[in-house]
Amino acid sequence: MTALPKCPSCSSEYTYEDGDLYVCPECAHEWPKAPAESAETDSVVRDAFGNELRDGDSVTVIKDLKIKGSSSVVKVGTKVRNIRLVSGDHDIDCKIDGIGAMSLKSEFVKKA
Repeated sequence: MTALPKCPSCSSEYTYEDGDLYVCPECAHEWPKAPAESAETDSVVRDAFGNELRDGDSVTVIKDLKIKGSSSVVKVGTKVRNIRLVSGDHDIDCKIDGIGAMSLKSEFVKKA
């Protein structure tokens, strides 16, 4: 059995695990198992060449992208300004001139 950490609030030895938290039954203090820094590193979004992307960056499309439900295509070399990073499969929200608002995958863009 692994030793559980003592409560950082009251130093009680009677802590227990509850999902992703440790809980102290004496003072009711709860704290996460994993350090807060690890959640921040998981949210790094990188382009096709490994460059880190941030909100507000400009990117260039590196492959012709068919638009689902339309006959339009986003051509290679299309520059997209002021991107917004979101979580999910398509991790970039943006507006493309002549097409409108859409979501892109970071693997099909490079940082401009």
